[in-house]
Amino acid sequence: MIHGVEKRLVASLPAGMVVTDPDIMGSFVHDEAEWAPFGKPVAVVRPKTTADVAEVVRACATTGTPLVTRGAGTGLSGGANAVDGCVVLSTELMTAIKTIDPANQIAVVEPGVINDDLRRAVAERGLWYPPDPASYQISTIGGNVATNAGGLCCLKYGVTRDYVLALEVVLASGKVVRLGSPTNKNSAGYDLRALMVGSEGTLGVVTEVTLRLRPLPAGPPITVVGFFDTLTAAGDAVAAVTASGVIPLALELLDRYCLRAVEEWKRMELDLDAAVLLLAQVDTPGAAGEEEAATVQRCFEAAGATEAMRSDDEETAEALFAARRLAYPALERLGPLLTEDVCVPRTRVTKMLEAIEAAGTRHGVTIANIAHAGDGNLHPLFVVPAGDDDARRRAQAAFDDIIAAAIELGGTVSGEHGIGLLKRAGLAAQVGPDVLELYRAVKMALDPAGILNPGKIV
Repeated sequence: MIHGVEKRLVASLPAGMVVTDPDIMGSFVHDEAEWAPFGKPVAVVRPKTTADVAEVVRACATTGTPLVTRGAGTGLSGGANAVDGCVVLSTELMTAIKTIDPANQIAVVEPGVINDDLRRAVAERGLWYPPDPASYQISTIGGNVATNAGGLCCLKYGVTRDYVLALEVVLASGKVVRLGSPTNKNSAGYDLRALMVGSEGTLGVVTEVTLRLRPLPAGPPITVVGFFDTLTAAGDAVAAVTASGVIPLALELLDRYCLRAVEEWKRMELDLDAAVLLLAQVDTPGAAGEEEAATVQRCFEAAGATEAMRSDDEETAEALFAARRLAYPALERLGPLLTEDVCVPRTRVTKMLEAIEAAGTRHGVTIANIAHAGDGNLHPLFVVPAGDDDARRRAQAAFDDIIAAAIELGGTVSGEHGIGLLKRAGLAAQVGPDVLELYRAVKMALDPAGILNPGKIV
């Protein structure tokens, strides 16, 4: 029998848009965050238009029903996890690329557009959308906006918030508003557009995004590879590149554990001799780019690289960066994977890597390391045998120690994955009670009934 919010949704939305079959709903209840709790929704709705979304929100507001919005479910913090009795709103059918405007270098898209689909579409017009999270082939623009996603290119070109010019948002009341503008500059009023980016669906439901684009790079970047015996030496190399003034397109770290997992999975003939690998790319054109690449190589060598070289083989360079993107799913195949996402000032990467290593030793946990090392964003990965409760407890203790170390080093508990459920205590420790009260005041102003993604962030 259908009751309450389900009855209203079925009556007011097109046939087939509301799903109540438990077996189907089961695939919409959580993201990829290991150990993040999730509940049982009363319905899943897959709207196609802003008007549909507004009707869903109004139904939830009228009945006091929690509403959890999700994109592709690739998140790693539990931000899209259902709560008991909620409605899950999936944006998977809102996939229109409405406008690509080469003259103004903007695109207007719906939230369900896949990041890589947008990148390929704008590339056909000579344009580039730089934010490229590791899940770019399957994650949605709406999900990227919700967590302020970054990626390999964000060291030089910024994160999602830097590219969001305007948003269409359905508020908790069901009212539809537009925030920001499609102009390069906008100093009119409070920047509510920026507030929505990274809010994880707790302040409104994004139904349209206007994005800034850049010209497509003229040619392939120059890749520099460094091999190191220790995490500390690799961290010193990152600090040296930072001090040199060169800003690479990307500066990525993988340790042997990650490389081995990728090699065992994909058989890419990777070199597994080094303990740590640094991958740098420089995209400055001409002689200036050549000199920047040479500077990065010298920094690697001065920090103690056992070998540092420029890769002139584009195929090899692409394989190495593919290995970097494949590290998470390769490790995930080995067992439940708990993922950290701390970010520290770039000059403190070495100390953060040392703290990660110490936490692993202290708690008897093997920690694999991948990192956007150039901007201080580290992703320690804990592979825990399925069903091993003691290993899980030790991994959680190491996870907590790493968060504390990041805060002590002046960093943040999340560089790009968001807070969701897993980082709420860490956020409280980072910002303190006075700032938490500001967060709660904002939440109360925009969602006084607390129906939007309750229990997340604050």
